[in-house]
Amino acid sequence: MRTLFLIAALALGTVSVQAQETCETPKVKAGDVLKIAEPAHSSYDHFNFPKSNFIIKRGGIANYRALINQEVEVTDVIMENGCIAKVDVKLANGKKFFNTVNTVSVDFKEALAAGELRLK
Repeated sequence: MRTLFLIAALALGTVSVQAQETCETPKVKAGDVLKIAEPAHSSYDHFNFPKSNFIIKRGGIANYRALINQEVEVTDVIMENGCIAKVDVKLANGKKFFNTVNTVSVDFKEALAAGELRLK
């Protein structure tokens, strides 16, 4: 009986240690300024921009090259499990993305890892 209790306690301890996750994303808050870098492909994978046809229907121009080296300001930070999951950003100069969208959401950790977003 004592060995059964010991095995159960060790198993529970092992599971609880593996369940804890460390957060490796840098801390940002609303008002911080970031910089958009050049995407590895033809479009940004981790920025949640509207599709090109919606941008064109609203009278905008879907020009992704114009976003390279633009500064963006963080407006909202969304946390999951104590880590930053998504951030909402707007252009720091006050203009709209593609002349149609005020803010877009970004998968923060993935965008930093892919090099699409840089800390200023």
